[in-house]
Amino acid sequence: MMKTLSLSVAVALAGTTLTAAAQTPPAPPPPAAKAQATPYVMAAGKSDLYEIESSRIAMQKSRTPAVRNFADMLIKHHQKTTAATMVAARRAGMKPTPPTLGPGAAASIAELRAAGAADFDRVYLAQQLPAHQAALELHQSYGARGDQAALRTSAKAAVPIVRSHLTAAERLQANPRNGM
Repeated sequence: MMKTLSLSVAVALAGTTLTAAAQTPPAPPPPAAKAQATPYVMAAGKSDLYEIESSRIAMQKSRTPAVRNFADMLIKHHQKTTAATMVAARRAGMKPTPPTLGPGAAASIAELRAAGAADFDRVYLAQQLPAHQAALELHQSYGARGDQAALRTSAKAAVPIVRSHLTAAERLQANPRNGM
């Protein structure tokens, strides 16, 4: 009986350790997205959709006001950047489709849904940092050398927004209670 209990506790702790250690950031955008319109629009849309969906989960699961405020801001801002990208894509003669999550982002979302209350904020913020770093690099790169003027303008407009999100995520990770 004692051996079974010890083994059960060890297995439970091992599962907790793996879950606590896991932090699956969404995959970075493909290199072509940094200069070509179609991959850029797709990558920007996927990035925004991940931010919106992950933040909706944060609004449900986080009990930390500063994290919830951050999530609310991300939802609002990324809805706007998605709309601006779609308008710019249409100006460039494209017919953009609504964004979908890629496999990496879907795995990140699944990880957030599975995260326990004690780990949620840490996992959410750990995903936000690399996601925003990748998004910042995407918008900066496309804004500098993208092949469509309307999309370059939209990408350049997204840079300060994403940069402010990255700064806020870094502050929150350092102090989740009042990092913003």
